[in-house]
Amino acid sequence: MASSTLASPAFTQSVVKAMRTLYPEQLADRAWDNVGLLQENLSPSSSSSSQSVSRKILLTNDLTISVAHEAIAKSASVIVTYHPFIFRGLKSITLSDPHQRIVLLLAQHNIAVYSPHTAIDAAPGGLNDWLADMASANLSITTARRSVAKPISGTLPQGFEGSGYGRLVEYQEPVELGKLVQSYAKGLGGLRYVMVARPKDKPTAINSVAVCAGSGADVLAGVEADLIVTGEMSHHAALRLTMLGKTVLMVFHSNSERQFLRDVLKPRLEKTLSEEEGAKEGVEVLVSEEDADPFEIWDVDNLPAEL
Repeated sequence: MASSTLASPAFTQSVVKAMRTLYPEQLADRAWDNVGLLQENLSPSSSSSSQSVSRKILLTNDLTISVAHEAIAKSASVIVTYHPFIFRGLKSITLSDPHQRIVLLLAQHNIAVYSPHTAIDAAPGGLNDWLADMASANLSITTARRSVAKPISGTLPQGFEGSGYGRLVEYQEPVELGKLVQSYAKGLGGLRYVMVARPKDKPTAINSVAVCAGSGADVLAGVEADLIVTGEMSHHAALRLTMLGKTVLMVFHSNSERQFLRDVLKPRLEKTLSEEEGAKEGVEVLVSEEDADPFEIWDVDNLPAEL
């Protein structure tokens, strides 16, 4: 049997090309991140299976076992997961490890996996710009300036100059903290609870906001802003910021990212694929219904009924 006959389905190749067009992998922080096509699938002509490859994509923030089963049930042939589900080299592939089990499940059902992660964070119009938009959305205010908190050095793809991690938004006039909290809760999918660390002796008017999806303490270190918006931050990092007179708004790690899939990535990917030769007909981009942040906030006086 000739290995030269092995190939990814044309549809998988179109999805990968579209993602790289929208969010070039050169923007990702390769020092630690693992982006790109993490698991391939086979075209029917190179597979022992006669089953055709569907033109369905499932978008998810995290690729869990539940999401993998959802992709199988919905007949997706490609999963685009914001967070890479493989970060380090695998020394075995067994059923006892949940991540390795996902690899086996997806291989069995001929499903490919692509992850953009920090390429989406860094790109103009990407995840951090989406978070920065919420600093003025529905507030009827004018921002004076928006800048990249941590620019990427070196040569960047054409059209992606000015890429980088985190964003700083500065106002012409102070904005009330409560209004900003409400704007972020709404923009992130209608959150009911958020976590706030703030100095008790400081007015709540905000003149500047720094944002970073996920865990933003390192990216935003040294950025001068009255309000820091991120998914998660350590106790000591938040404590230090409050002693410096800053306020921290935390929404849980993946809550700072997940709604982006529905609001931005889904329509952009649909549009880009509609312009791709060979990917115009019958493409369906789905957003996972199983994907959710692992943390919940419980009221100890009103615990979930199923306990």
